[in-house]
Amino acid sequence: MPELPEVEVTRRSFASRIAGASVASVSLGKPLRWPLGCHPADLAGRQVLGVGRRGKYLILELDQGFLLLHLGMSGSLQFGEGLPPAGPHDHLNIVTSRGTLRLHDPRRFGAVIYATSLQDGVVSKLLGGLGVEPLEAGFDPVSFHQALKRRRSPIKQVLLAGDVVVGVGNIYASEALFAAGIRPTTRADRISLPRARKLHAAIVAVLQRALALGGSTLRDFSSAEGQSGYFQLDAMVYGRVGQPCRVCGTAIRQIRQGQRSTYYCPSCQKP
Repeated sequence: MPELPEVEVTRRSFASRIAGASVASVSLGKPLRWPLGCHPADLAGRQVLGVGRRGKYLILELDQGFLLLHLGMSGSLQFGEGLPPAGPHDHLNIVTSRGTLRLHDPRRFGAVIYATSLQDGVVSKLLGGLGVEPLEAGFDPVSFHQALKRRRSPIKQVLLAGDVVVGVGNIYASEALFAAGIRPTTRADRISLPRARKLHAAIVAVLQRALALGGSTLRDFSSAEGQSGYFQLDAMVYGRVGQPCRVCGTAIRQIRQGQRSTYYCPSCQKP
């Protein structure tokens, strides 16, 4: 599933190119997770003012309203001129004066939603419960620790939930916990302030490293320019079960937490 770095890499790969474009037409393929919220023809003539992001949602700001895009489990965006005809897994085409924005989503867990404002109905519900953005100034270690003290679940589950800090998905949670030396099964409320500071710094560093490497491409992900990510080649624990820890040589272990695979080093990461 595309996580925060992949969504931000996607945003950066087309945001400056589509800003200022006029929408000529919008067409939809097979139904996605939720209805668009308007007739596609109603979007013709709108202007794209910019592209933002909240968690894993891309937000196209129009001169009238907003379009929220979610890549789902296996989605990716393309943007450019002269794209080939849409295929069976292409479920959104926004033709603009600067190129076509296309959502390719074989599993159709993605979403495209129009709203007149970000406080409208389903949009407010989707964005309202999200935690602080980890790469913005509002993510500070003291507040992070205070939020962890209110949670009794395993720390990895708390990171994945997205209501304390948003966008730290499965890959990057495993990597950040390794960098901080914290066992993923440790209860969040038992993490001391010094350890929370280490984890806070690790989350920021891991996400920034992922952005620098273009995100992670495990199966389908590519940016809107068609570029793959390479963070997975740098991973310390993720996907390395049975292989020696790059720090101490102990075999990396794998467990299941909330139906997701967790990887950790039993020597470097303490409860």
